[in-house]
Amino acid sequence: MNSDTKKILKLTFILFLICAITAGILGVVNEVTKDRIYMQKNAKTIEAYSVVLASDRYDEVEFDKAAFPTVDVVSKADNGAGYVVQSTFSGAQGSITMVVGVDNDYKCTGISIIEHSETSGLGANAASTAEVGVKFREQFVGQGEDIALSKAGGSIEALTGATITSNAVTEATATSIAVVKSLG
Repeated sequence: MNSDTKKILKLTFILFLICAITAGILGVVNEVTKDRIYMQKNAKTIEAYSVVLASDRYDEVEFDKAAFPTVDVVSKADNGAGYVVQSTFSGAQGSITMVVGVDNDYKCTGISIIEHSETSGLGANAASTAEVGVKFREQFVGQGEDIALSKAGGSIEALTGATITSNAVTEATATSIAVVKSLG
């Protein structure tokens, strides 16, 4: 073997060791933190449920998953107030996970965005606790299955610079109401 081949093999071996050590460290960190991350996500979801429809407990119900592919879970409030629908759908920059409260008259009682990857200062405002986000989400309360953005003849004002996100949230809310309506 010539010296160039030895150098390449030596550098390849060093790079392999660095990658193996890094992967091992990331694996250990993942194992150590996965339970805590799960607990935090679960707590956030439970809080979101209570924000959109107050109840002590929510019982998961069966629904037609094929007819509503973006809907993850439909849960009935044990106090008879209605349902909470959790769905994951595409926004402008990636997936959005949201819960929608739906009362027995098939009206939205509130929405809460649990997770998203929308652009900061634009689509991310839909989930923001700042005034712009709160005002955007408050528009959905009392809306029915015919909910739409104002530019499509509805009453929901889109977030400035975030029409795709606004439309996605509005459509997901309409889908949530429709899936509850399909339950009868």
